[in-house]
Amino acid sequence: MSASPAPQTPPSALQAWRDGLLRLKPNVPPCPGMTAAAWAAMHEASLDALDRHSADLIEHGWTTPELFGVHPQLGTVRVDFCGALVLGGRKVETVLADRIKSGPVTYYRNVPGAGTGIPIWDFRWRTV
Repeated sequence: MSASPAPQTPPSALQAWRDGLLRLKPNVPPCPGMTAAAWAAMHEASLDALDRHSADLIEHGWTTPELFGVHPQLGTVRVDFCGALVLGGRKVETVLADRIKSGPVTYYRNVPGAGTGIPIWDFRWRTV
């Protein structure tokens, strides 16, 4: 009787976020609505947020769409679908249960009427 392979433990949310970001080229915008410069700043600021604020992000239960969401067809053109770390490209200063502050930008959680985006690393360019 052969031994079955050991069960695979799914990656933590933090590792999944990091892996998702690292799959993307920091000099090539992954979706519409972002310039190369804005994407490079967002990419760097997001990795910095994961390095410095991961414990708070996990403790407060922030989700992938709340952090990295973009509209599934329009990318960052529809900012009402964008996650906290997609907007602004500034380094995160504070992570609380209901908001994330990055310089002059504060992202509030659970805003009525806001859409739920897909992770920016899952965006697929579509041709018509």
